[in-house]
Amino acid sequence: MKKKFLFISFIALFMLLLAACGEKKAVEEESSADTTKEEVTQTKEESTNGNGTRTLEYLGERYEVPEKVERIVVTGAMEAMEDMVVLDVHPVGAIAVGGKFPELYASVTDKAESIGEKIKPNFEKILELDPDVILGSTKFPEEVQSKLEKIAPTILVSHISTNWESNLKLLAELTGKQADAEKILSTYKADIEAAKATLNEKLQDQKVAAIRIRGGQAYVYPKEVFLNAVLYGELGLAVPDEVAKAKSQEAISVEQLADMNPDYLFVQFSTDENADAPNALEDFKKNPIIQNINAFNNDQVFVNVLDPLMEGGPAYSRIKFLEAIQQNLVK
Repeated sequence: MKKKFLFISFIALFMLLLAACGEKKAVEEESSADTTKEEVTQTKEESTNGNGTRTLEYLGERYEVPEKVERIVVTGAMEAMEDMVVLDVHPVGAIAVGGKFPELYASVTDKAESIGEKIKPNFEKILELDPDVILGSTKFPEEVQSKLEKIAPTILVSHISTNWESNLKLLAELTGKQADAEKILSTYKADIEAAKATLNEKLQDQKVAAIRIRGGQAYVYPKEVFLNAVLYGELGLAVPDEVAKAKSQEAISVEQLADMNPDYLFVQFSTDENADAPNALEDFKKNPIIQNINAFNNDQVFVNVLDPLMEGGPAYSRIKFLEAIQQNLVK
C-alpha cells in the first residue's frame, strides 16, 4: 500500500513539473512575440516619422513621399514632362503620343518606357515599373486617381498655367534640384523684364494675339491661359476684347478674327489635333477675309513658333515662347 502511495505521488509530481515547463515556454514565446511586434511597430513609426519618408507641400496639400525619389512615372501631365526637360529629370515611365515618345521630350525619355497615351494610363505597366512617385494630372477623374494611389504615392500636377512655378518647384523638390529651378526662374524673369521694356514701347498701339487651330476650327483662350499668360500677364501687352471676354477655350470665326484685326498673330497647328481637317491651316491662310487682317498684310503671322505639343503654360513653353517673341517682335 505504501509503495502504491509513493508511486502515485511520484506521478503527480512529474505532472506538475511538466505543467510548469509548459507554462514557462508559453510565457517565453509570448514575450518573444511581443518583442517582435514591438520592433515591427517601431520600424513603421520610424518610417512614417521621416526616416525613409518625407512630407512635401504642393498647392496647399501635403504628400508623403520616399526620402529619395529615383523612379518617377508621369501619366497625363504634359506639364510635368515639360518640367522634366527643363530640369533634366529622366522618368522611368512617360506619356506616349501616337504610340511613341515625341521628339520634344527626347532628351529625357532615353530610360523611359511608355505607360500609355495622355488620357489612357496603362495601370499594369505603371505597377510593373515600381515607381517611387507617380505624377498624374488634375484633369484625371477620381477613379483614375484612386487606382494610381494604390500603386504608389501620387501627386496630381496642375494643368492651370498660373501654377507653373509651383509645378517646377514640385519636381525640383522631389529630385533635389531646387537650386537649378531657382536659377531657371530668376533668369526667365530677368529676360521678361528686359523684353518688356522694349516691347511696351514698340507695340504700344499694336494688337498681338495667339490662336490654336483644332479640328479645323480656330480658338482663342482667356488672357491667363495658353500663350496669353506670357503676352498679357508677363509682358503687359494690351489684351484684345475677344481674349478678355473668353472664359475658356472658345471658337472664333474668321469674321470675329477680322474684327479683332491683330497686327501680330501667333498660330499653333498640329496635324494630330486636325486629323479630320489636315488642310485646315492652309484653308485658313487662304481665306480672303483672313488675308485682309493687318498681320497677314504685313507678314507678321508666325506659325508654330513652339512645338504644337507644348502646353504654353509650363516653364519650358514660356522660355521658348519668349525666345520666339524676341526673335520675331523685337527687331
